Amino acid sequence: MEAASTVANSRAEAPRLRAARRRWGEDIIKGLLVLAANVSLLTTTGIVLSLVGETISFFGDVGIGDYLFGTEWSPLFKPPSFGVLPLVLGTMLVSAVAMVVAVPLGLAAAIYLSEYASPRVRKIIKPILELLAGVPTIVFGYFALTFFTPEILRGLFGSDVAIFNGLSAGIIIGFLIVPTVASISEDSMSAVPQSLREGAFGLGAAKIQTTTRVVFPAALSGIVASVVLAFSRAVGETMVVVIAAGLSPQWGGNLFKAMETMTAFIAATAKGDIATGSVTYKTIFAVGTTLFVITLVMNLISIRFVRKYRQVYE
Repeated sequence: MEAASTVANSRAEAPRLRAARRRWGEDIIKGLLVLAANVSLLTTTGIVLSLVGETISFFGDVGIGDYLFGTEWSPLFKPPSFGVLPLVLGTMLVSAVAMVVAVPLGLAAAIYLSEYASPRVRKIIKPILELLAGVPTIVFGYFALTFFTPEILRGLFGSDVAIFNGLSAGIIIGFLIVPTVASISEDSMSAVPQSLREGAFGLGAAKIQTTTRVVFPAALSGIVASVVLAFSRAVGETMVVVIAAGLSPQWGGNLFKAMETMTAFIAATAKGDIATGSVTYKTIFAVGTTLFVITLVMNLISIRFVRKYRQVYE
């Protein structure tokens, strides 16, 4: 009897031990997932801490008003000028040109892949499209400098186009971020329930009407997220603008001439040729903080928009 009782107790204890081990394993996995989720938060905090100190020190030497509203940027000349508006204008113009190129092409590709392409064609085209995002950006920069500007832009607009210009950089960055718009938008449109399409077809809607009036609005939050992510990518692009746009800040906004963006200035200045602790050295951090704030504001606006128009299907 004792042996039978022992066996019965061990059999009853086994499920409890397995459940305890399962909970222990799940707690470890949960902790790892929480750590992974907080990596971005910790990274952002580290970036802010690395920027704030030097930025505050910079504004101790240069007035905030002179920096934010000045229209001349020449920190390396005597006397120096620290008006950041030419850099901001150059960044926004190049990014705007990139979005004019990327949004129509990306959304057209997303609509085709989601609504018109067969599964076989989609499996072939989508990886090829996403492969474009893996090309090193320096290749895009040299393509813009050695071929696109002299052969295409000068062929269209003549010698008015400088060899370094904002238009070429913006267009090539647009090609660079097309996969971002196309891939995320296609995923959002593919996630729209098929029942919505069938309902539209049942009411007599044509394919293009169903796509533009049913699927597109239903996927709007994801599409907006893709556009904002692409714009942030364009604002933060460095190598293409360093190589193709030049390093000459201008306030006029002439896309045919050389211009300098915030990322280009940071890349060109942070080469070790300036004294650590000097005002010119601190401009790197001030411009980096400005770029960070612009990107943060854009993302906050997009998050608010996405939450407002988000569609949830069950």
